[in-house]
Amino acid sequence: MEITEKREGESNNSSKDLSNNDNINNDLTDSDGNNTSKEAEERRARDLKAGLHPLKLKFVFWYTRRTPGVRTQTAYEDNIKKIVDFSTVEGFWVCYCHLARPSTLPSPTDLHLFKEGIRPLWEDSANCNGGKWIIRFKKVVSGRFWEDLVLALVGDQLDYGENVCGAVLSIRFNEDILSVWNRNASDHQAVMALRDSIKRHLKLPHSYVMEYKPHDASLRDNSSYRNTWLRG
Repeated sequence: MEITEKREGESNNSSKDLSNNDNINNDLTDSDGNNTSKEAEERRARDLKAGLHPLKLKFVFWYTRRTPGVRTQTAYEDNIKKIVDFSTVEGFWVCYCHLARPSTLPSPTDLHLFKEGIRPLWEDSANCNGGKWIIRFKKVVSGRFWEDLVLALVGDQLDYGENVCGAVLSIRFNEDILSVWNRNASDHQAVMALRDSIKRHLKLPHSYVMEYKPHDASLRDNSSYRNTWLRG
């Protein structure tokens, strides 16, 4: 499923186009990779009856305003706030068009987009055995790359999409950081295929270096972005 891009400044009432809408995969999966839940089937039926365009999965935007100098896990969890969830193309655009642009967010701030049922925490059962691909951007370009990543994730465009948990935009003082979280850090084929898919969908210039870090390493050193593995 590919969601047609709508850039900042366009009307919220503009049409929401969906390529290959009649061929949307009916074999939806829940956040644990099991068969389609009855709730998801009912939600999809309601959306179709209402003339909406259901996404393959339901997603949630989260927001974290980090407290400077406070690095405990409890403090981090307390600061994670759910913004909104959505399960249709129309719902996505309503949410996205009302979100603050990355350039207006204070530092340090994290904006998370995760599949429903997965919290943006290393310890979450869907994340604990996984890791994340990391890309660092200058602030003037991070917003465009973030938007492209969001569209790829929501539109189920990334390879090994069932292995993807979500994405994070981290606003920092001198740079912004995009990361894509996956379920299984030990599945080398899936990890490398995800890297290549991210590069392709973001049209990432060759000058950018992508780094990978398992979440268990982040738990050990209490850091998201230090001591990463360089993968090119």
